[in-house]
Amino acid sequence: MVSYFREDIETLPRDELDGLVDERIRYTVKYAYENSPYYRKWFDRNGVNYYDVHNHEDLRELPIISGGVIRENQPPETNDFEFKSTSWGNVFTIHETSGTSGIPKSFFLTWDDWKAYAEKYARAFVSQNFGAGDKVVVCASYGMNVGANTMTLAAQKIGMTIIPEGKCTFPVRIIKNYKPTGIVGSVFKLLRLARRMESEGMNPKESSIKRLIAGGESFSEESRTFLEEVWNIPVYNTYGSTEGTMCGECIKKAGLHVPEDLLHLDLYDPTLENFVKEGKCGRIVLTTLLPVGGKTGNLLINYDTDDTTVIVTRDKCKCGRTHLRILNPQRESETVWVGGFPFNRVDVEQGVFQRDNMDGLTGEYEAFLYGDADESTLKVRMECKDPKSCDKDMVENNFIRTFLKYKPGLQQAYIDGTFHMMFDFTESEGLEFYRIKGRPKRLVDRR
Repeated sequence: MVSYFREDIETLPRDELDGLVDERIRYTVKYAYENSPYYRKWFDRNGVNYYDVHNHEDLRELPIISGGVIRENQPPETNDFEFKSTSWGNVFTIHETSGTSGIPKSFFLTWDDWKAYAEKYARAFVSQNFGAGDKVVVCASYGMNVGANTMTLAAQKIGMTIIPEGKCTFPVRIIKNYKPTGIVGSVFKLLRLARRMESEGMNPKESSIKRLIAGGESFSEESRTFLEEVWNIPVYNTYGSTEGTMCGECIKKAGLHVPEDLLHLDLYDPTLENFVKEGKCGRIVLTTLLPVGGKTGNLLINYDTDDTTVIVTRDKCKCGRTHLRILNPQRESETVWVGGFPFNRVDVEQGVFQRDNMDGLTGEYEAFLYGDADESTLKVRMECKDPKSCDKDMVENNFIRTFLKYKPGLQQAYIDGTFHMMFDFTESEGLEFYRIKGRPKRLVDRR
């Protein structure tokens, strides 16, 4: 049985949905001029009238905003926060990004913003068959990032119970005692949790968990499939950010639904000058959409997320939802180039998680790229369940075949001898990232 959180909106016919989007684009741009210091100065300085922006095509006339632009328009670079789009009296919470690439970006959320964020996650939860009576463990941090708190608010809207662990290292007794029906966490956190359960005599396949949500980082379809095998339950994908992205995959697993009435998503070419055609990979550029009369604390128009994806289709999904669907986004920062040809961390992961490999591997891996402009070497290190019994030759052959299959440029470089691959197999916790605090960086360019 198909369920909806807002059936009237989620199943809105395409022509009506497009009309609603254009209406909200017009209001959002007007709100930006009237309430955002940054946008008001930009419109006036460039001689552009906000009322000339009628639809999403017209958004191309407005600037692309990067994280760097946001940092340049907040303290200490400026006296005030130029992207803050409401009075301090309306700001409910203040948030910062992780700041891994410099000074953290600041974001200001009103209570209306929180309700909109929560609705996006509530739609995703319901599309994944969560509902009243479900108990969900959230393995995402409660702090300056918004994800965990947003899921908690979304749960309240649909009658779910949240177990706010924050990390996936919680005691196995949590599952034994409270019998949760779902867990939110990254693929690797959920694989590690399954191994801990097994070491304590608890079979993940026989637990109370009925479905998993993998979020927090992109992943390969192969790693998702293996995770489903380990738990013997479906694993659904979500994609979210402090900027308010929040897209969710439904039970049909045919792409992540974009809540188009609340978030406008365009895909641009690498130069950020033109849209890419549907079916082609492009950089995700998003715009906050406000309902007429709505307010927001931090308005972003044409925000470059540094992530890439492909629009799967704008046709109606088999679940009945009409909003467009995208592929699992990949982070541009996790893409490297060899001889003019790119590959992403997810491509490495795909090679690791070939099914035959997983009889001997845990799934944990890291990869390092060495060399110079003329010659490069990719060294992949994989953690084994037992290094002595692992079929290393088979794993290497499976990886090379899979990794090069859809990369003719890299395949030719490999044949020519300008691109090499090396492999190393370690015992439990023998990988380098285990000795480094923070989220593991699985593809490192050391050229």
